[in-house]
Amino acid sequence: MMMRPSRGAMRHLGVLRGSGTLSCGGVVLGPADYEIDGFCTRPGEVVGSGEIRMAPAELANAVGRRDLELTTEDGRILALRFSGSRVDPRLGAAHADILAGLPAADEWRR
Repeated sequence: MMMRPSRGAMRHLGVLRGSGTLSCGGVVLGPADYEIDGFCTRPGEVVGSGEIRMAPAELANAVGRRDLELTTEDGRILALRFSGSRVDPRLGAAHADILAGLPAADEWRR
């Protein structure tokens, strides 16, 4: 009996960590730290999700906006959206899904 790979299997590629600047439509919202897990969902498709940390007031101002971009210290531009519906203004962290700009699967460090 021949076994086929299971559908929906994801392979963890690694973690991107660092600092950068979050902006919306070209307007800087503030400095941000990030920790993003990358996954390969099928050949050529990389998705990411993780945590964005900012000053609480700046983060509250960013959540719910469209066209968010995180420019990393090394110049990578990550398009993102916050996946939580509400952020407690006293907290400085929120979960985000990365929509574009992630490295290719073979460029991740493990």
